[in-house]
Amino acid sequence: MSAASTGLIGEYRSLTKPQKTAIWASYLGWTLDAFDYFLMVFMLKAISQEFGTGIEDVSEALFLTLAARPLGALVFGWLGDRFGRRPVLMVVIAAFSLLSGLSGVVGSLGQLLVIRALFGFAMGGEWGLGASLVMETVPARIRGPVSGLLQAGYSTGYLVASLVYFLFFDLVGWRAMFFIGIVPALFVLFVRAHVEESPSFTARHAHIRQGGPREGVLAVLGRHWKLALYLVVLMTGMNFLSHGTQDLYPTFLQKQHGFDTHTTGTLAIVLNIGSIIGSLGFGTLSEKLGRRRTLALASVIVLPVIPLWAYSSGLVPLGFGAFLIGLSVQGAWANIPAYLNELSPPAIRAMFPGLVYQLGNLIASRVSPLQAGIAESHGGNYGLALASVTLVTALVLVAWISFGPEKRDELD
Repeated sequence: MSAASTGLIGEYRSLTKPQKTAIWASYLGWTLDAFDYFLMVFMLKAISQEFGTGIEDVSEALFLTLAARPLGALVFGWLGDRFGRRPVLMVVIAAFSLLSGLSGVVGSLGQLLVIRALFGFAMGGEWGLGASLVMETVPARIRGPVSGLLQAGYSTGYLVASLVYFLFFDLVGWRAMFFIGIVPALFVLFVRAHVEESPSFTARHAHIRQGGPREGVLAVLGRHWKLALYLVVLMTGMNFLSHGTQDLYPTFLQKQHGFDTHTTGTLAIVLNIGSIIGSLGFGTLSEKLGRRRTLALASVIVLPVIPLWAYSSGLVPLGFGAFLIGLSVQGAWANIPAYLNELSPPAIRAMFPGLVYQLGNLIASRVSPLQAGIAESHGGNYGLALASVTLVTALVLVAWISFGPEKRDELD
């Protein structure tokens, strides 16, 4: 065991029980959120066949989910800053779980699009609430590794969705798959029983109750509009990078390579194993290199991986490419929970990170229909669509991050 890993284990053991519980609650919340989202990703082809329409039309559901998330981040983030991260987090998890289940009983594509938009609204609140809860709770010295762990929850959710698809889809079909998405609602019971409120929120709320000023959201945003603009552009690129490499990846394997359920699920599992390793590794590395330099390094690594990931023909090279693209893309994302929270104004920390994240998501929300359109216009060449968008995005991110600020280990 390396000295670094031994040190991290020691750091973790030194945490209090509320700190440990906050870490795992935030990690599992993001895991369950991503699990419900990625169930849809695997079933685009099956849904399009049942409703007699094209994959590009069904992929609009992914667009609507992403497009509705900023409103959810704004509403639930505001509630989290006013009433606490913990109670609002429970509402959000229950809501997106219920809406996942309702996705399985729709009678038309139109109904599915409405449900998935509402799902996106609920989903939009989870990340900002969970990230602020954990980042305000853990010590600064372990914030990088915890950031990586939190972001690994996204890949873990994708991994669990891959396993569920691999094991059950051929047996139960796409509708029953959505019913499985109701299960995360049980996690609300864990949050209610074991998770404590953020100490930063508790202290700030007590100050306000004793007559301290409550800053208005618009006033705070007005003072930090340049920072918000920088982060929205950054998160636009980050969401192009993640959704551009993940959302149509199963469709690429099914349509372009003709792989069956088990092969598609296996390669998606390999991608997410790489993603989890990348999140944990680069999150830890950011404590030495800094958030921006680590993000830039991971984005640079994406570039030489693209040909292997998108243009390989054999199963082994495709698997190797999937592992490396997951490692590098989520390696870049590993820094985001810590980076956004460290830069956020304290008075609106439950809202600000989630809002800039989800506004970036909104701008990038056309990535799936864009890639599907590129593929269809080139004879079903999904490899070209995935590779071209990823190449441009990685180059833009490396350039843009060089302009940004950094406040590593700062949080009040």
